[in-house]
Amino acid sequence: MAVNRSEHLANVLETHRMSYIDKLVQKFRDKREDIKEALEEHYTSDIYSPLNSGSFGKHTAINIKFDLDIVVPFKRNSFATIEEMYNAVYDFLYEKYENTGLAQVRKQKVSIGVIFKADKDGDQISIDVVPGREISVDSYLNVRDLNIYFNKDTWGFSKGTYMKTNIQSQIDTIKSRDDERKIIRLLKIWKHSNSESYKSFLMELFTLKAFDKSTITGNLWEKTEGVLRYIKDNVTREDFTLKDPGNPSNDLMKNLTWFDRQNLSNKMKNIIDRITENSENIKTYFPVNKDFDTTESYGLKGSSGLSIPKDDQRFG
Repeated sequence: MAVNRSEHLANVLETHRMSYIDKLVQKFRDKREDIKEALEEHYTSDIYSPLNSGSFGKHTAINIKFDLDIVVPFKRNSFATIEEMYNAVYDFLYEKYENTGLAQVRKQKVSIGVIFKADKDGDQISIDVVPGREISVDSYLNVRDLNIYFNKDTWGFSKGTYMKTNIQSQIDTIKSRDDERKIIRLLKIWKHSNSESYKSFLMELFTLKAFDKSTITGNLWEKTEGVLRYIKDNVTREDFTLKDPGNPSNDLMKNLTWFDRQNLSNKMKNIIDRITENSENIKTYFPVNKDFDTTESYGLKGSSGLSIPKDDQRFG
C-alpha cells in the first residue's frame, strides 16, 4: 500500500517535537540561565543583555539534535581587540566551571563550549557561548551588529580574524515563517538521520531562498519537493549565492567546492526520484523518531538516542 507522503512527513515532524523532551530541555535552559547570570554579574556594564540563539532560538530545533546557545554582546570599549575578548571570556568560564569541577570548557571555532558533567539521569548538558563586540560605540542597541572571533580556520576565515554578524537579524528573518521552518526541520532530520555533513544554516538559507525566489505551494510533501528541486536546480549555478541575513557580504556558497555543489544537487535529485518511484522510500530519507511514534507498535520510549551537536556543527 502506497505511503501518503504528506501524512508521513507530518508524523515525522510530530515525532521530532521538542515538547516530548521538556524535562531535558528545561535542564538546558537552567544551565543557560546560570551561565548568563554569571556573565552578567562578572562583566556588568561591559556587556548588553545576552541573547538566546541557536536552533532553539529560531524554533527550528528537533529533539534528536538541538542547541541552546548564548550570544554575549560586549560594548566597543570593553576590550582592545576581538581576540582579547574571546580569550577573556574563555578564561572566565574556565575558572568558573572547569576549575570547580562542574564542567569541561573548551575553545571552539567561534564559540566557547561549556560541557557539564552528566547528572544523576545520565544527561550531559552542553551550552555554547559566542562572544561578540559591537562595531562602534553605542551602536548595538540600534543595529545589533557584532564582530565575532575565529579561533580556528573555518568557513573561509582564518584563525585570528573576525567577521561581522547579526544574530538578531538571522532570528528575525525566520520569524513567522511557519512553512519554511517545517521544511528546515525536515532537512535537519534528513541531514542527521543520513549522516550528512552540510551545515544546518546552509539548509536553512536554501529553504528561505526557495520560498522567496520560486513558487512553493501545495501539501507538505509538495512543498518539501519544491525546496529539494530548487536546491537541485540552483546549487550548481556559478552565479548562485546564499547570503547570510546577519552579514550580506558573507556568501555561504563560497565555502562549497564544485564537487560539494554537484554532490548536493545529485543527492536532491536522488531523493526526489526514489520517493517518486516508490513512496516507501520517503521513510529512509525522512524517518520518524521511533521513541515518540504512536502510529505503529513503538510507543513512547523516552528521550534516548539524543545527540548533542559537536562544536563544528553548532552556531546557526
